Amino acid sequence: MKKFFILVISIFVLTTLLSGQMSGQTFKISKEELKDKIKGAWATQVIGVTFGGPTEFRYRGTFIPDYQPIAWNEELMQWWYKNAPGLYDDIYMDLTFVEVFEKEGLDAPVESFANSYANADYMLWHANQMARYNILNGLMPPKSGHWLHNPHADDIDFEIEADFAGIMAPGMPNTSSEICDKIGHIMNYGDGWYGGVYVAAMYTLAFVSDDINYIVEEALKVIPQESKYYQTISDVIKWYKENPDDWQETWFKVQQKWGEDVGCPDGVFTTFNIDAKINSAWIVLGLLYGHGDLGKTYSISTRAGDDSDCNPGNAGGIVGTMIGYKNIPDYWRQGLAEVEPIDFKYTTISLNDVYDMSFRHALEVIKRNGGEVTDSEVIIKLQQPKPVKLEVGFEGHYPVERRPLFTVSGDDFDMGVDIKKEKEFEFEGVGFAFTGGTQKKGEEDYTFEVEIYVDDKLVETTSLPTNYHDRKPTPFWHYQLARGKHKVKLKVLNPTDKATLSLDNMIIYDNKPIKPQY
Repeated sequence: MKKFFILVISIFVLTTLLSGQMSGQTFKISKEELKDKIKGAWATQVIGVTFGGPTEFRYRGTFIPDYQPIAWNEELMQWWYKNAPGLYDDIYMDLTFVEVFEKEGLDAPVESFANSYANADYMLWHANQMARYNILNGLMPPKSGHWLHNPHADDIDFEIEADFAGIMAPGMPNTSSEICDKIGHIMNYGDGWYGGVYVAAMYTLAFVSDDINYIVEEALKVIPQESKYYQTISDVIKWYKENPDDWQETWFKVQQKWGEDVGCPDGVFTTFNIDAKINSAWIVLGLLYGHGDLGKTYSISTRAGDDSDCNPGNAGGIVGTMIGYKNIPDYWRQGLAEVEPIDFKYTTISLNDVYDMSFRHALEVIKRNGGEVTDSEVIIKLQQPKPVKLEVGFEGHYPVERRPLFTVSGDDFDMGVDIKKEKEFEFEGVGFAFTGGTQKKGEEDYTFEVEIYVDDKLVETTSLPTNYHDRKPTPFWHYQLARGKHKVKLKVLNPTDKATLSLDNMIIYDNKPIKPQY
C-alpha cells in the first residue's frame, strides 16, 4: 500500500511539473526540440490560413457541412503566395512586430511597433486600419486602439496576429501577456485585446504540454472572469464537456448566445461577424473537438465559418507548436517546402527567416525571465497564468438600429447618401456610427476635411483620404452622449467634384438593449 501511495504521488508530481501547473517549476527541453516546435508553430499557421482561404467570410452565421469537401493539394500555397498574398495579412502583421524585436531588441518601445506597421505598404482592415489611421494622424497607442477612438476595438485583429507573442515566450504566459499589453493595444481594447492575449497564452503552454484540453483551460486563466470574452470561451469548454462528440451542437449554442456584434459598424445587425469572441470560440471549437489532431482541428475551425482562414491558422499554429514541425503529417506538408524560402509579400522575411528569428527571440526571453540556455539545452522557468486587467469596451452602449441611408429622386432611390457640403441626421440614443467612405473619381487622391457637430456643438474635425492605404474605415462616430434626442451635422470644408464622400448606414446606440418584438 505504501509503495502504491508513493507511486501515485510521484506520477502526480511528474504530471504537474510537465504540464506547468506548479508555480516556480522548470521545464527542460533541448534546443533542437524547441526550434522544431517554433518551426511547427509558424508552418502550421501558414498551412491553416491557406486551407481556409477560399471560405473566408463566405459562411456568415452558418457552418460548412461535414459532407462538403475543402480542397487541399501541393499547389495551393504557391498559388496564394503568387496570386493573392493579401490572404496572409495575419502572418505579415506578425512579421512586422518580429522584425522590430530583431532590429531593436526586447525593449523596443511601442512607438517603433506602431510606426512600423502604420507605415508598412500592406493593406489593412477594421481595427488594424483604424489604428493605422489614428497613428498616421498623431493618435498613438494605447489611444489608437481604444473603443472611444476605434469603433473596431472588439474586432479580431490582434487575435490573428498575436501568435508571435506566444511563440517567443514558451512556457511563460504572463510574459506573453506583457508583450500583448504593449503591442495589442495599438489596435484593440477589451474583448478584442483579450483575443490576442488568450491565443498567445495557448501558444506558450503548447510548448510544455501535449494535453490540448489543459492548454485551452489553463490559458483562459490569463483572461478576467468578469469579461464577456472569458464567459464565451468558458461556455465553449462547458458545452464541449457536456457534448464531446458533436461540434455542431456546441456551435449552435455559441451562435445563439454569443453571435451578436456590438462594436464593428460593418457587423451590427448583419451576418458579418468579425468580433473576437465568436471567432475565438471557433478556434477553441477546433482545438477541443480536434483532440490534438491537426487535420481535424483545421477542418472544424474552418467549417465553423466567419473568419475561416485566420481561425484555423491560429488553431493549427497551437497544435503545430504542441506536436512540432517534424510531426506535421505529410498530407499537410504538401507545398510547404516550396514556399518556405519565399518572402511574404510586403516583407523581406520568409518562413525560413522567421524560424530563426523567433528561435533567437525565445532564447532571449527565456534567459531574461530566469531560465537557462546551454549549448544543447534550454531550461524554462514556468509561469502560473495570471489574469490581465479588466477592460470593457462599449460599456453601456447597445445597438438598437441600423438605419439604411437613401438618396431619393422622384419615385427612385439609390442606396447611400453623398455628402457634398452639409448633411444633418437625427436620432435618439447615446451614440452613433456611420458606415461609408471616400472614393476618388480620377487618378489623383483627395482628402476631405469635415467638421462633425452634435447638437450644434463642434466635436471633431476629421480628415478623410481617398488613398486606400491611409483611409479612415469608419468615417464618423461619437459615443457616451447623454441619453435623448440628438442632431448630427456633417460639414465638408473643402467640397470637390474630384472625389465623393458617401455614407451607407447609420448605426444607433442606446443605453439599454431593445426588447424582442414578436
